Amino acid sequence: MPSTGPAIERFGTVPVIRAAGASALVGLTLVSVALATGTVAPAVVGLFAYGVGTGVWDVAMNVEGAAVEQGLGRTVMPRFHAGFSLGTVVGSGVGAALVGLGVPAAAHLVPAAVVGFAGLLVGTRAFVPDVPVDHAEPRPSAWGAWTEPRTLLIGLMVLALALTEGTANDWLALALVDGYDVEHWVGVAGFAVFVTAMTAGRLWGPALLDRHGRTRVLWATMAAAAGGVVLIVVGDHVVPVVLGIVLWGLGASLGFPVGMSAAADDPRRAAARVSVVSTIGYAAFLAGPPLLGFVAERVGTLEALLVVAVVLLPSAAVVPSAREPGTR
Repeated sequence: MPSTGPAIERFGTVPVIRAAGASALVGLTLVSVALATGTVAPAVVGLFAYGVGTGVWDVAMNVEGAAVEQGLGRTVMPRFHAGFSLGTVVGSGVGAALVGLGVPAAAHLVPAAVVGFAGLLVGTRAFVPDVPVDHAEPRPSAWGAWTEPRTLLIGLMVLALALTEGTANDWLALALVDGYDVEHWVGVAGFAVFVTAMTAGRLWGPALLDRHGRTRVLWATMAAAAGGVVLIVVGDHVVPVVLGIVLWGLGASLGFPVGMSAAADDPRRAAARVSVVSTIGYAAFLAGPPLLGFVAERVGTLEALLVVAVVLLPSAAVVPSAREPGTR
């Protein structure tokens, strides 16, 4: 992810994202070979290539999404992320169905990767042109974005909200099962409610952002997420727990996409800044699971969810860094 900004500034968005898609395709193919042959080396190389591909792909598509948003003159980034959420659900569902039918993972990873890569090739044909480089104007290094206070503050905001989203992805279903002693399918259903609420928030959020501005809406979503987590932990009844899951999903819906939009407010520096903010934000997906696991071992899985509410309180202070240019 840190290298994607400089790569886009040098080669352009379309070549970079296509190269990333090819890396992901090769990576999943190697993983499939490893599963079919029971060998470790192809899995290691394949997972690394797949991680590089999806990481670069993630940054590049957000740079493109921001360019489309600026061209339209209205907020649409959360709807792109709703598509990301929907794709996650569909992919998980298809994978689960194939496994249920007895199709080995090695047999469906490659077709899934091919379909994804084909969609990428088709989609990138409609990408907007990159912002032309004025070679007569002094251009700061793409790595210089790592020293910009506003960019780093947006990254910290995204880090907190990515932890809010990632905690639900990793721990919500397990917390419901462990904390309330429900059947496993109930835990999975609870996570499905979360994803549905988050997707709905990303579909409807742009209208709120255009009407009320980023700062107010993000503060409201942070409050909703924190309140939702508290309801889940102390609710002790299906109604407050489900309400808490819905509030958490809505509250987690807008942080990451708004952070991408804010990082790309200046199209000339969008690639470098989105790369920085994405890298900081994804640190939550790396550090979040072990942090919650550490806390869960001491206080219980359900109670460990309160870490989200605790993290959101100070994080609200950096939300103004994401406000629209020219606003106060």
